Amino acid sequence: MSDYSADRFFGLDGWLHATLFSSGEGVWSALGESLKAYVDAWPDWRRESDLHPGVHLLGERISIGQNCRIEPGAVIVGPAVIGDGVLIRTGAYVREYVVLGEGSLVGAHSEVKGSILFPGAKAPHQAYVGDSILGRDVNLGAGTILSNVKNIGREVSFRAAGEIIHTGLRKFGAVLGDGCKTGCNTVLNPGVLLGPRSVTYPNATLRSGFYPEGTLIKVRQQQQTVEMDRLRER
Repeated sequence: MSDYSADRFFGLDGWLHATLFSSGEGVWSALGESLKAYVDAWPDWRRESDLHPGVHLLGERISIGQNCRIEPGAVIVGPAVIGDGVLIRTGAYVREYVVLGEGSLVGAHSEVKGSILFPGAKAPHQAYVGDSILGRDVNLGAGTILSNVKNIGREVSFRAAGEIIHTGLRKFGAVLGDGCKTGCNTVLNPGVLLGPRSVTYPNATLRSGFYPEGTLIKVRQQQQTVEMDRLRER
């Protein structure tokens, strides 16, 4: 699994939560039961930022760092570990076993569940991030969906270099390496791994699989422009 270890996707040096990732293991091994065990063992459940009364905290195990801005209408369901300087906007839904790195952002009406966001990662507008990992400074275009469960309910696997890689996870969305950006309304199916600094066009739909560093995923559309007067003449 070393070909898909965390250091292929992220800069881990100096990050508070780097121990989530085991050397030589597939990067997805940080999710699922491993993430639950890590968060359950978190030693400090203090809330160090002032919260507006319109913020809804459900559960006692919610750690909130300094200088966070959580807007009214946001819902956070513990356990969750929220780092310093995190921004969570109105209508966001952060639920169960989430680690939000320093300066990350969960936008208006975005949902993050069972996921890890590195420092500076952003899911700004109407995004769904399920059982996924967003690297440093990742930016999800509006409406991006990181789907985490196959319709047939089986283990999530992906094909790479002519072989099928088994993750052992029934719920696994995507891994986006440092600096990745998605266009608006991109859909990543379960088991997508994007290498660092990869980019998708708007409306792209990605099948499960590994996409190397610096990949550009294009979408070609045919458009036809017709004058309205001609339509009325028909």
